[in-house]
Amino acid sequence: MQEGEIIVIINSVYSLAEGACFYMKNILKTPLNELIFKNSLVVNYKRMWPYIKPYWFRALLGVGLAVPVGALDSVVALFLKPYTDDVLVAKNATFAAFVPLLIIGFVSIQSVLNYSVKYLTTWVGNKITLDVRKKLFAKLLSLNTAYFDTNDSGHVMMRFNNDADTACNGLINHVRLIISKLFSSLALVCVLFYNSWQLTIIAVGAVLVAFVPIYIVRRKMEELVRNTIQVGSVAMKAYNEAFSGNRTIAAYNLQKDQQKGFNTLMERIFSLNMGIVKHTGWLSPVMHFIISLGLAFVIWQSSSLIVKGTITSGNFTSFVAALLLLYTPLKTVGDDYVDIKKALLAIDRIFEIFALKPTIKDAKDAKKLEGVKKEIKFENVTFSYKEGVPVLKNINLSVPVGSTLALVGNSGGGKSTCVNLLPRFYDVQQGRITFDGHDIREFTLASLRDQLAVVFQDNFLFSGTIRDNIMIGRTDATETDLQAAVKNAHLEEFIATLKDGLDTQLGERGLTLSGGQRQRVAIARAFIRNAPIVVLDEATSALDNKSEAIVQKALDNLMKNRTVFVIAHRLSTVVNADKIVVLNGGEIVEEGSHEELLKLEDGAYKALYNAQFKHRI
Repeated sequence: MQEGEIIVIINSVYSLAEGACFYMKNILKTPLNELIFKNSLVVNYKRMWPYIKPYWFRALLGVGLAVPVGALDSVVALFLKPYTDDVLVAKNATFAAFVPLLIIGFVSIQSVLNYSVKYLTTWVGNKITLDVRKKLFAKLLSLNTAYFDTNDSGHVMMRFNNDADTACNGLINHVRLIISKLFSSLALVCVLFYNSWQLTIIAVGAVLVAFVPIYIVRRKMEELVRNTIQVGSVAMKAYNEAFSGNRTIAAYNLQKDQQKGFNTLMERIFSLNMGIVKHTGWLSPVMHFIISLGLAFVIWQSSSLIVKGTITSGNFTSFVAALLLLYTPLKTVGDDYVDIKKALLAIDRIFEIFALKPTIKDAKDAKKLEGVKKEIKFENVTFSYKEGVPVLKNINLSVPVGSTLALVGNSGGGKSTCVNLLPRFYDVQQGRITFDGHDIREFTLASLRDQLAVVFQDNFLFSGTIRDNIMIGRTDATETDLQAAVKNAHLEEFIATLKDGLDTQLGERGLTLSGGQRQRVAIARAFIRNAPIVVLDEATSALDNKSEAIVQKALDNLMKNRTVFVIAHRLSTVVNADKIVVLNGGEIVEEGSHEELLKLEDGAYKALYNAQFKHRI
């Protein structure tokens, strides 16, 4: 065979192989470098099996169909031998007539299999994502208040939402691609051996050498990917803060400062992304170079074999086509490496969340709390958010059922912490809180919290209608209960001004309502709950005088015939409390009725009262 003929054959091989790659491009996206992650993949797929199991048949069918999809890669290369020998060289017209039909048949089968695999694996992947998201959300709802104190919204969104997409949508695809490429590689190597074992040794050697760069960068890449994910959560937090704090940003002209901080963050993300490119961008060119050397050596060696008659022109054409199909995915290994690593890290991060154990939970022998008949007591209660920095120190209180206890004092004195221990948002570190002599940790969380209704300073209203936001206090309440709650919360006049009444849609967080209106909706929610214990955590401190007056009337209705814990900075709201406790520095410095405390010379309560009502003294 002359040099010119060899060149023509090589060009033909490239053209035919390029066409084959075009048809196979949907399944040649990820190279064989998955083998580098064998141990990680096996571990992660074992952990994900409970989520795959409900859909195992479709998953198995999708993965199973990937076997012939991969194996069919070799058909193109294998077919080129008789095509070259019988058509290009021997000029067999009869065989040439069947070539178009064979191509159409092969492409049709391949197209149907590709679509089937794509549909099945996408369906299973989305189902798994759905289930994982449901469990992650359930886990989010089960976590203690302390978790939200130490993790921002961007972190939560990234860990509980984005990671599920990254992990699960790629899970089945990874299996499919690994199976497809495994059988594709095996079939193609068989074609290589069929055509020339001598050339196969050279080709496979080049493949093995091409994997070396992956091994070199793997650890550095993991660090960069982790940092990118973490910075991504900070970026998400910035968007959330820009949305939630838009009025504050506008009021204080913080746009430039916010933009400056965001720009710095974006520069950090840019640097990390470029770091990834820096450590992976060279992989594809280097591997391409190694593979090209292998291909060049194969062509050089094949010329000698063809001249000696060891292989035919068809053998050579088939061999080069198989080699190109085997080598092509390796050229893009750097582009796929990061996505695979992100998926594996996302699975790790998901199971880190699943492994979180709430510290505040029901005891094994927890019983249902049926009610409080006598008293609520704080017995030597000590609590701290950070070790060594106590917020409450040896608190002792007795609150008879049906009475009102007011907590006052300087900011940071421990008032809110004290009432947050009642529904077990946090657990005491020393001492105990008892209902009728029983430690509240003896009761189930659900039954304990059923006994309480809480009205905060800034009450959260959910997206939905006013009716929805009131009814969450007790979802099985009747329409009569709802109307009574609206009346007692002094909402009737406001509701009457709305076109859709109780069915008026609220914006996110209820920001379309005034502060007083939001508070009254929250009070109606507490009313409909009909809990025997009410906690009012500075429920009027953020209101103007007019709003405070109407909200106070609603609160007076709510407090009737209930055990009430009131936190207030405005002492006018607590003068009628049965007992007033002054908390400063986490300790009780005074307690008694309003009249009793005013009689104390140089008393802390008297000083607070005089500061607010100088004109009355």
